[in-house]
Amino acid sequence: QVQLVESGGGLAQPGGSLRLSCAASGFTFSTYAMSWARQAPGKGIEWVSGIYSDGSETFYADSVKGRFTISRDNAKNTLYLQMSSLKLEDTALYYCVKYSLPFYRDNWYSSEEYDHWGQGTQVTVSS
Repeated sequence: QVQLVESGGGLAQPGGSLRLSCAASGFTFSTYAMSWARQAPGKGIEWVSGIYSDGSETFYADSVKGRFTISRDNAKNTLYLQMSSLKLEDTALYYCVKYSLPFYRDNWYSSEEYDHWGQGTQVTVSS
């Protein structure tokens, strides 16, 4: 069965960095687009970043553009999110999410096409 296991979360100071990883199994990782989403306490889901199955294109929310970088290693079945210049408002539970196609059909943040979620990894930014 599909498994998405996030890791790398933790406590960081404002301006600091963290690197999230998502280990995927149970499906052919290289043939699906993947994304990161997050949920802050008391708020809804925010789509953070997405990447095509072959890594040829990436997408970012305006709130993280220029600070976060998404990447993938299809040989290792792993998705990454490098987070830099962290802000207090980046505090959230971060989810790795599998899309149902190699490329996004419409908008990369259209949630109807996502079919599997990981359990999440907590990122807390605090001084």
